[in-house]
Amino acid sequence: MPYLCPSKKTSRSCARRIGVMLVAVLGTGAAELMAQAPSLPSGVSAPTAAQVSPSSYQGSVPSGEATSHTIDLTLDEAIQRGLRNNLGVILSGTQTSTAKAQQLSQLQGLLPDVEASIKESVAQVDLAAQGLRIPGFPTIIGPFGYTDIRASMSWSLVDVKSLRSYLASKHGFQSAKLSAQDAREMVILTVGNAYLLVVADETRVSSVQAQVDTAKVSLDQAVANHQAGTSPLLDELRARVDYQTLQQQLIVAQNALDKDRLSLARTIGLPLAQKFNLTDKVPYAAFDQMDVDAAIKQAHLNRKDLQAMVEQTKSAEEQRKAATADRYPTFKTNVDYGDIGVNVRHSHGTVDASGTVSVPVFKEFELRGEAEQAQSQLDTQKAELSDMNAQVDADVRDALLDIQSAQRQVEVARSSADLAKEALSEAQQSYAAGVSDNLAVSQAEQSVAQANEQYVDSLYRHNVAKLSLARALGAAENYKSYLGGK
Repeated sequence: MPYLCPSKKTSRSCARRIGVMLVAVLGTGAAELMAQAPSLPSGVSAPTAAQVSPSSYQGSVPSGEATSHTIDLTLDEAIQRGLRNNLGVILSGTQTSTAKAQQLSQLQGLLPDVEASIKESVAQVDLAAQGLRIPGFPTIIGPFGYTDIRASMSWSLVDVKSLRSYLASKHGFQSAKLSAQDAREMVILTVGNAYLLVVADETRVSSVQAQVDTAKVSLDQAVANHQAGTSPLLDELRARVDYQTLQQQLIVAQNALDKDRLSLARTIGLPLAQKFNLTDKVPYAAFDQMDVDAAIKQAHLNRKDLQAMVEQTKSAEEQRKAATADRYPTFKTNVDYGDIGVNVRHSHGTVDASGTVSVPVFKEFELRGEAEQAQSQLDTQKAELSDMNAQVDADVRDALLDIQSAQRQVEVARSSADLAKEALSEAQQSYAAGVSDNLAVSQAEQSVAQANEQYVDSLYRHNVAKLSLARALGAAENYKSYLGGK
C-alpha cells in the first residue's frame, strides 16, 4: 500500500486514514462475496450485500452496563469482545442461518410430501330448497354423516432440476459458513487496528505533554532572563508562542484519543460510558523476512473468503445445470389411501394412485432466458474468482512491502528522535549559558515534536501492517505471533 502522508503536519490524520483503508480494502472481498450469491428460489428472501459491508465491522451490539470503576482491557480481551459483539460477525451468522434454511427448503423438493387428515362429516339436506319436489319423496334427508381417515403422498421421483438446485444451495451454505469464518478475521483486523490506534494516541498525548512541560521550562527561563535584562523580549515572546502552540497540539491529541476510544468501544460492544485502560502497549518487534512464494501459497490454502468464492462458483455451476435440466421430463407420483364409512367400525378402505410424466413442449423463450441468465452469472463468478486469486497475491505482497517499509521507518524515526532530544539539550544548555538566544531552543523543540510524531506513526503503521499480513495469509486468529515479530 503506498504511503499517503506527503506532509509531516498531517501524519496523525494520515495514520488514521491508512488504518481505515486497510480495513476497507481487506473487507471488500467479504462484501463483494455476499453480493455474488446465486439467485434464490421463489418465496425465499436473501440478505443483501449492504447488510455486511465493511462499515458494519465498525459497529456492534453493546452488551452489559457501564460501571463506575475503570476496567483493564488487553488486546486479546478486546478481540474476544469483538468476536462476540461485533455487528459484522452477528450479521454473518444470520446470513449463515438463512443459507441453511434455503438448503433445507431445496432438500424438501427431493423428498416425499406426506399429509394426513381426519374428517368427521354430519349433514342434513333440504331437497325442496334445492328445487327437488317429488310427490311421495321426503323433502328433508338426514341427518347423516361419515368418517374419513386419509393419508396422501406426493413425490417427484425424477426431477433433475430440483436435484441441481439443492446442490447449488448446499454450496451456498458452505460459502456462507466460510464467509462467517472470514468475518472473524475481519473483526480481528478491525479491533486490532482500533486498539493500536488508541495505543498510538496515548503515546502521542504523553509525548506532547512532555513537550509542553519542556516548553514551560524554556518559557520560565526566557521570562527570568528578560526580567534580569540578559535577553530581549523577543526571546520571551518566542518561548511563549512555542508553549501555547504545544498546548493547542495537546488539546487536539487528547480529543483524538477520546474519540478513538469511543470508536474502539463501538467496535467491541463496550458501553460508551464505560471507562477503560489499555494494558497492552504493543512495543516494537522486528519482523523476520518471509518467503513470498511460500506466503502466497499459504494464503491460497487458508483464506476463507477465497474458499467461499470457490463454493459460490460451484453453486453457480449447479444453477447453470439446473437451468438446462428444466428441459428434462419429470416423473411425479401421487398416492391417496384412506378409510371411509359411517363410523370407524363400519368403514372400508379406498386408494387412488397415479403417476404423471411432464415434458415441456413449448417454453423455448423462458427456458432459453433462464439458461442465458444462469450462464451469465457463472461467467461473472468465474471472472471474479480469477480476480480474487490475483487479489490474494496482491494482499500478501502489499502487506510484506508495508512491513519492510514501516520497519525501516521505525528504525530511522527512533534514531531521529534520539538525535532531536540531544540537540534540544544542547540548545537549552547554550541558552542557559548565555551563548545564544532561544531561537535554537525553539527550533530544537519543533524537531523533537516532529521526530516523536514520526516515530509514533511509523510504529503504528508497522503493527497494523503485521496485522494486515496475518489477515492476508488467513491466519488472523494467530495474530499474537505476528505482532510479536514471528
